[in-house]
Amino acid sequence: MIQVRYSSSPSSVETAHAADLRERFLVDELFVPGEVSGVYTHDDRMVVGGAVPGADQLELPAWEDVLGVTSHLERRELGIINVAEAGHVLVDGEKFELGHLDGLYVGRGAEVVFAGPDAAFYFVSAPATVTYPTTTLGHDTIEPVAIGTAKAASERHLFRYAWGEELRTDQLQFGVTVIADGSVWNTLPPHLHERRTEVYLYVDLDEDDRVFHFLGQPGATRHLLVKNREAVISPPWSIHAGAGTSSYAFVWAMAGENNAYTDLRSVALEEL
Repeated sequence: MIQVRYSSSPSSVETAHAADLRERFLVDELFVPGEVSGVYTHDDRMVVGGAVPGADQLELPAWEDVLGVTSHLERRELGIINVAEAGHVLVDGEKFELGHLDGLYVGRGAEVVFAGPDAAFYFVSAPATVTYPTTTLGHDTIEPVAIGTAKAASERHLFRYAWGEELRTDQLQFGVTVIADGSVWNTLPPHLHERRTEVYLYVDLDEDDRVFHFLGQPGATRHLLVKNREAVISPPWSIHAGAGTSSYAFVWAMAGENNAYTDLRSVALEEL
């Protein structure tokens, strides 16, 4: 099953009720046992989805009525991250083992199958005009970048899987940020990408914990309360930042006009 989300104007967020914000920007119920679920957003034409194979294998759907193709990656590239226990992905029949938070980049034109009784795969696809090779992105092999401080409750490690350098992609970027124990903020100060859409998927939260995710234009922000394995779509005009009730991690993914990781605008706290 796939949902379709249309773009929203910045001004509509200022007066939206909490239920409206959740309907427009929150992506929930992605990880359904035995199914592949997805959301297509008109913001930079991204697809975000989840696959929970269980005892079976699950093919990446074409969703022909939405994407207009007979194969999902006919005109797209794909990023995958396993957010549960070990499993594997078949790309044109070749097997790629993925442990917890391991990633995989899949180039345009491939066929993808998910497998693993205890695995849960998060994936993001974006339009692509060039084909690049499939590449495994082991979490333990990525050198993290230390960001923030314990004093500011923002200590975290940034794992850049596909970010416009080293690994070539058409426009897709993705990676994982892990919040240190005792810290709560995932991005401080907030920022936005005025030429790209970004999606955060929050993971590794306990059942009773939540993240307060902030969105909207500077000076007119709102928030969503997000639980484990829920995502938030941030259009190019929206800031993104969040604070959790415990340590956690999040998968970030972007697509848009370019794939330069540093193409962002920091938002000073006084602007909020």
